[in-house]
Amino acid sequence: MASISDEKLTADGRRYYEVRVSRGRGKTQIKRRFYPEDGWSRRTIEREINKFAADLENQIQEGTIISRAEKKEQIAAEEAEKAKLKTVRQYAEGVYLAAKKVETSINTDSNYRTNLELHVYPVIGDMLLVDVTPAMLTKLLLDHLATHAHASTIKVYNILNGLFDMAFMDYSVPVNPMARVRRPKPKKEEEGKDESEKALTAEGLNHVLKSMKAEPLKWQALILLTADTGARRGEICGLEWNDINWEECTVTFSRNYQYNPKVGTYFTSPKNGKARTVDIGEDTLSLLRRWKEAQREVCICKYIFNPEKSNQCKYKADAHCHRKNDPNKKKMIPIEKNPMHPDSPTRYFKKFADRYNVPGFHPHLLRHTSASVAITNGADVTSVSARLGHSDPAVTLRMYSHANQESIRKAGQIVRDALKAAK
Repeated sequence: MASISDEKLTADGRRYYEVRVSRGRGKTQIKRRFYPEDGWSRRTIEREINKFAADLENQIQEGTIISRAEKKEQIAAEEAEKAKLKTVRQYAEGVYLAAKKVETSINTDSNYRTNLELHVYPVIGDMLLVDVTPAMLTKLLLDHLATHAHASTIKVYNILNGLFDMAFMDYSVPVNPMARVRRPKPKKEEEGKDESEKALTAEGLNHVLKSMKAEPLKWQALILLTADTGARRGEICGLEWNDINWEECTVTFSRNYQYNPKVGTYFTSPKNGKARTVDIGEDTLSLLRRWKEAQREVCICKYIFNPEKSNQCKYKADAHCHRKNDPNKKKMIPIEKNPMHPDSPTRYFKKFADRYNVPGFHPHLLRHTSASVAITNGADVTSVSARLGHSDPAVTLRMYSHANQESIRKAGQIVRDALKAAK
């Protein structure tokens, strides 16, 4: 039943009547204002306001008008329902990648996005999460494996696994379809390949170290330092001269210099988020000392490896130059504020590989080689893991199991040799 108040005035002097409709116990009243037209007679106002009140009651009974609190609840319920009906693309963009952006590096985040955009969205991107079946995901991976390397397909598998596991954990899907999807196996032509093919033998490494003596001093220092420490490419590029402790023969890796096409070059912490200090050999230190002296003839740079362009400077006198103490007081040494671009070693290593017949030579090959040679020659996995900057020794063991097997064979041979000696 509607009730109508006496005439009231707004703050700016307009006349109005408040119409209230009771909806029974436990429910709030619905209130609406009725504004009469200027010049209406009392009888006209009563007629129109009664008509307004009757229309209001009808709309409330039909449910077309509800209270503000009920409207908020309705909107919240609708939003909650919409959230349940997400497509793979919507969930990946709004939840999965948003979480990964916080947890991973810029390059890893970019890699996830690229794989989703190229290989997942075109196939199941517009499907609802709840409609995706194990069979669909299995076919997606098999189709991908038919045209891509096994390692690339595993990346897609891991991304899908992470995405649907997250959706299952937050109740976006009742079951994880990836739980019934088998991890793709290598293609026949890829079978038999293992991490041993990603590392040089001791003889292969010796060939590289001999060949590098004909190369510029800067690259000799970079190759030997990488082989000695097993550091990542970005960690080597980001090194400063202050990171070397000449007395204790150590180097500290506390930053990683990386490149991404979308953001350019940037610094981040090492991959496991922790700085580490490792020992380096006297040969490496000696070569670094020689390079430090040679670098001073090219530029003044706090980074161990300066950009290629620094080597081509014409010693022009400007705001970024420093006058070198020489008899003529004419020579100007440029001040270089940036480290070498992370892609420069990769490009150089490719040319080196062609010149000296070292197939697949790249900076990471030296990292693999350093670890493989260490384990094969008796170093314990925990120590190698700490030297490489792995977050868990299990990662090292998994990656270099071939080297560990070689160590096991060596251990067996030691036993057999001892038995022969005993006889």
